[in-house]
Amino acid sequence: MASLSDVVMNPEAQRFELTAGGATAFAEYGLRNGDMLLPHTLVPEAMGGQGIGGLLAQAALGYAREHGLKVKPTCSFMAGYITKHPEWRDVVHPHYRARLGLPD
Repeated sequence: MASLSDVVMNPEAQRFELTAGGATAFAEYGLRNGDMLLPHTLVPEAMGGQGIGGLLAQAALGYAREHGLKVKPTCSFMAGYITKHPEWRDVVHPHYRARLGLPD
């Protein structure tokens, strides 16, 4: 079973990645002016149902928290993950916090 330690940051491709069984799941990111844009997450069908998307989200959000970045989750998966895990609301950009219905 995959764990958070299996997720690697690939700055050249601007994504967090987890590779297992010859397949790679990833969460794309972009950094700009103290913000981290999270536009797209992909978990191949063969890797589905194993919590891989959640591990990618935790890695990206943890990186943002460690580096004082504010997250702009334009990816529907990331937005949904944050909504279900409000303990990450402190890293969400205030504009997106309002969009997701998270308290300040």
